[in-house]
Parts: sequence; structure tokens; C-alpha cells
Amino acid sequence: MIQESAATARAGAQPRLFNRELSLLKFNERVLAMAEHPQVPLLERLRYVCIVSANLDEFFEIRISSLKEQQRQTPAVIGPDGMTPDEAFDRVQAKAHALVEHQYRVLNEQILPGLQAEGIVLHHASEWNEAQQQWAHEVFTREVMPLLTPIGLDPAHPFPRVYNKSLNFIVSLSGDDAFGRAASIAVVQAPRALPRLIRMPPELSGHPEGYILLTSFLRAFVGDLFPGLTIHGCYQWRVTRNSDLFVDEEEVTNLRLALQGELSQRNFGSAVRLELDWVMPPELERYLQREFSLTPDDTYHMPGPVNLSRLMQLCNNNTRPDLLFAPYLAPIPAPFDKTQGKPAELFAAIAERDRLLHHPYQSFQPVIDFLTAAAVDPDVMAIKQTIYRTGEDSELMQILLAAARAGKEVTVVVELMARFDEQTNMNWAARLEEVGAHVVYGVVAHKTHAKMALVLRREDGRLRRYAHLGTGNYHPRTARLYTDFGLLTADPRLCEDMDKVFGQLTGLGARRELKSLLQSPFTLHAGMLELIRAEAQAARAGRKAHIMAKMNSLLEEQVIEELYLASQAGVKIDLIVRGVCALRAGVKGLSENIRVRSLVGRFLEHSRVFYFYADGEETIYLSSADWMDRNFFRRVEVAFPVYDKTLKRRVITEAFTYALRDNQWAWRLQADGAYVRVVDRRRPFGLHDCLIAKLGQGGS
Repeated sequence: MIQESAATARAGAQPRLFNRELSLLKFNERVLAMAEHPQVPLLERLRYVCIVSANLDEFFEIRISSLKEQQRQTPAVIGPDGMTPDEAFDRVQAKAHALVEHQYRVLNEQILPGLQAEGIVLHHASEWNEAQQQWAHEVFTREVMPLLTPIGLDPAHPFPRVYNKSLNFIVSLSGDDAFGRAASIAVVQAPRALPRLIRMPPELSGHPEGYILLTSFLRAFVGDLFPGLTIHGCYQWRVTRNSDLFVDEEEVTNLRLALQGELSQRNFGSAVRLELDWVMPPELERYLQREFSLTPDDTYHMPGPVNLSRLMQLCNNNTRPDLLFAPYLAPIPAPFDKTQGKPAELFAAIAERDRLLHHPYQSFQPVIDFLTAAAVDPDVMAIKQTIYRTGEDSELMQILLAAARAGKEVTVVVELMARFDEQTNMNWAARLEEVGAHVVYGVVAHKTHAKMALVLRREDGRLRRYAHLGTGNYHPRTARLYTDFGLLTADPRLCEDMDKVFGQLTGLGARRELKSLLQSPFTLHAGMLELIRAEAQAARAGRKAHIMAKMNSLLEEQVIEELYLASQAGVKIDLIVRGVCALRAGVKGLSENIRVRSLVGRFLEHSRVFYFYADGEETIYLSSADWMDRNFFRRVEVAFPVYDKTLKRRVITEAFTYALRDNQWAWRLQADGAYVRVVDRRRPFGLHDCLIAKLGQGGS
């Protein structure tokens, strides 16, 4: 591992890696930049503001929690970013505060005024006229107040248990209640069943769409909850908690049972962030900080709703399509546009040659049709599939249930530890077991992240395998938003390897040698290092050498070190890393032949693609794995080669050629860690628009 010594770090030498958390915050800065982009429709700009809020929630729940743990356990250790945990924490908190301030400036100074000009208005209590006030009070009395439980804080009423990220209000008041108790502070918790935005009738609003925030209702009418007392102020607040789950891998005997016990406590982990109404008095702020053992650095003052994600409701109401991206309906590519409802023809099309799908430009429907055909075709004997994220209302899971009911041998590897989808996956696992499917939970301590579906079909008296391999989840909704590749194949080399992987996941035995797939935690890391080193060796010998890689995150230290060495050997390296990138690009003598881009646009770049020139053979792997420690060593992942030359050319063009031409949504990583927009006003070119045009008519 790369590790900076204290002497080196203190001497002022540049660390070889960027800090992970700071890089993640820079990614969110690029997402927020979409909210300021003049070419992005107004409600989509609001959506990006909301996405940043959701991202920051997870950032604090997971990454800040991890940093705080490092502060407690290894305070003196200097990481490869050249910082101790305390130093990293201070820089990360400063950057996070600046990002949140920028986020609210964009919302309050650009987006909300823009929406008001379009007739979409948030009515604040201070601006209500008499008719609006009366209507709001009626709504509060009828629909809001009955669900509220005011809690006065005194020796008989201690501070309530506060749910992670729940909306709460602290009320400053005075007077004596019915029992003669002196009132001082009360807390009101907003039930999750209450909508955060309530629409006002247009005739009262004076605008086509007028809304009142739940916060405004509480501020205006909180006195109704405390009759006879004097209200001095009502202020919103929210606490974020550590949401990582801990399951003792040595002690666990039933993973699902152990996980259920952990999930019940997830929302009450240690506090890591306090979000407050920006006008909250200092004494109440200090009171809440003491209650949750948090400091001013952990406290964020919000000049607006404390949970901007709730404004996503405005983006999803579909009443103003002119303020959204133009609708895009992905076509079903040939030959699958003619095989729906025809299982034999679908399998024949896959048997003829490998078929590549590029979502969301091409429909996810062929994957659904592939599994549907397997479920209904009497010649199909068995279906094996991995499930990481699939959603609560999943057509795909219904297909697997139907297949099991029809007597197929259905084996499903359900990853129970898929973060924030644990309960959904447990529910599906229980339903699958009820209909006789074989359900396994993979390998404890190794999340099953590989995306695989294998179908065994009897043809001419023998079993033939058909498969789907993908870079993204079996989730039709995200397949409309995330860019991913999928391969439908009957290639025996791939299918036999997949069967071996399923055997490892469901049974016991020695590690099985794979001929085509690279698999974590066994061969993927070593395989990638070998391919990188081969390019470096070619460059040293004076031959052409080129590496291109596309992924979500680049963090694994040994891979980065090998990329540095390859760069120094003369290998041209193009990296497209959407999110976190610890590698320092363009540093003279270290990485001057490495270029790093990040693309943030209409779709979320999610596919993982690895290209090596390989003396003209052009080796390409598609994968579910980023170049991160967890993907290489603590997950079950696969990387699968693209053999078909036509499909290989498609992948190169669609994943790299167009992405490296993009000058509308691309950012370039500088040697100092800053990202700058790639701009070329002479010939504008956008990756997403190009692929919509190219593949949107059913092309391939």
C-alpha cells in the first residue's frame, strides 16, 4: 500500500493521492453546477439541488461517520492523502459547509425566483393574505395538528428519541400549563406520513401552482398545540446519524436474523450532523448540540427547508413538462423488437450471436423479456440470478416468483447487505422462499455485487446455457436514468464460468478456475494489474500502448500506483471517472500521460468499462466493479470480456470516443485536484445527446 510518512507529509511534499471525502464533495460540486447550467430546464435544475441533498445525507451517514471513527481509533495515522484524521475532518467539514452555503444560494437566488416567474410559488407564512391565512389554518387544524404530538421538556418528559433525518421543531415558550408547570422548551416531531409540501388552491394562491411547506404551517400555528402559553419561536431542525450496519462476521449464524436486529437500530445511531433553522437562537442551538454531543463544526445553518430532497415533489408532478428534459422513450433494439412473446425466437437470436444493450439509450425491456421467456418456456429447466438492488415494486422479481410457481428450478443470490435496500431485499427473499425458490445470501463479508442471470434450456436432448451479464442493477427504473451496458450471450466460455461462480455462491468447495471471467475477490485485481503492466511493457519496448477506463470511483492504491508507472513508461491513459478519484493526473514526472474526465449530465454515468490496446487486440472488459478496495477484495464481482468485434467497436465508440469528445457536460481533473469544465464553443458535442440520436431510433 502507498502510505505517506509523517516526515514526508510534514516536509510539504505533494501526497500521491487525493483525499476520498474531499473528492466526493467535489463530485457534488459538479452535480450542483448542473443546477446553475443555463441549458438545463428549470425543474431539472431543482432536481439537481435535491440530488445534492440526498448525496450529502449519505455522505454524512457513511463517510463522515467513518472519519469520526478514524479520529477515535487512529488519530495519529497519516493517510496516503498526507493528512491525519483530524486534519482531514477539518478540511472536509469546511468544504461541506461551503457546499451547503452554495447550494442554498443557488436555490434561493436562482431557482425559486425562476420558478415563481413560471407560476410555481412557495407561499411563506409572512406573506399570506387573510384568505390564505384562513385556508392554511383550516388545513392545519384538519389534516396536520391531529398527527402531531407536542412534547414539553421537563423531568417527566425527557428529550424524545429522534429518528435519523426526521423533521423536528424546537419551540421556545413561557407560561404555566394546566398543572402549574413552568414552560420553557418543547419539541414537536413531524410524522413521516405528513407531506412536506401542501398545494394551495390556485384561486387562493394567485398562481397556477402555489405550495406551503410543512415548516410554514408549524411556524404559523404552533400556538394551537400549546394553548394558553406564550410562543417565542418555532425552529426546524434535523439530526443525521451514523447509518453503517455492523454484523459480526465471526459470530453470525443467520445473516438475515442478524441483519434484522441491526436494521431496527440503524435510525438511532450516533449523531454526526445537526441541521438547524438559520434564525434559531444561539441558546437553543447550544442546547441541541449538547443533547447530541455535537460541535459547532457539526452544525449547519439552513436558510430554507432542512431537507431539500422533499422539494423533489415539485419535479415529479408532471404539470410543467416544458420545465423538464424532453421525454425520451428508449426503443427496443432489433432483433428483440420482434421477439416479444416468442421465447424460442428470443433464445435463437441470442444463440445466433452476442447482443449488446446500452441503457438508458436502449430499452431494458429485452432483459425483462429474456427472463419472462425463461419463466414461461417449457424447455427452460432452471434460472439462476443475482439480486443487489431491484426496488420494492419489481416486475423482474414477479417474473422469478412466477417461474418458481411454474416448477422451474429458480436459484436467487440475494445480497442482504445492499446499503439502504436491506429491508426490501429481505422481503423479496422471504417471498421467493415461500414459492419454493432456492434463496442464498452469498458469502458473509463479501457482498455479491455481480450482475448475472443464467438460464438453462433443454435443446436437442442437451442443456444449453443462456446468460445476461451487466454493469448495472436489475432495476427497470434506474435503467432509465443510469448508463449501463448489458450483454445477452450463449457463449459457452462465459456461461460455463458463470455457472462456476453460482456454484461458489450457493455451495462449498475449492476455488474454481475461470477461463473468461475475472472475479473478485480472486482474479479481478490481479488481472487488471497484469493488463496495466502489459501496456507499460509495450510502451517501454517502443510499441503503441493505450489504456482507457470508465468507472464511478477510482481509489485502490496499487492500481493507481501501476497507472503512475505506466504513465512514466509512456502509456497514454484516458480515465473517465464520474465521482471519487484519488489519482493525481497530469503531474510532471508522475502522471503526465494520464487524463481524467468526469461527466455529469442528464443521465448518471454508471457503467464500468476497461480497455487495453494489447498490441492491437484491443481487450475490453465490462464490469460491475469500480477500481476500489471493496470491489476488489470484499465483494463478489465479475468482469466479462467482449469477444464480438462489432460489439467491441460499439463499446469503444459509445463508452470512450464520444465521452472524450464531450465539451458540454465534461470536466477535466487538474493536477491540483480542481475540476474545470471542458469547453469548445466552436463545435459543441454532448455525449448523452449524441447517443440519444444514435440509438434512440433503435440503432446499434
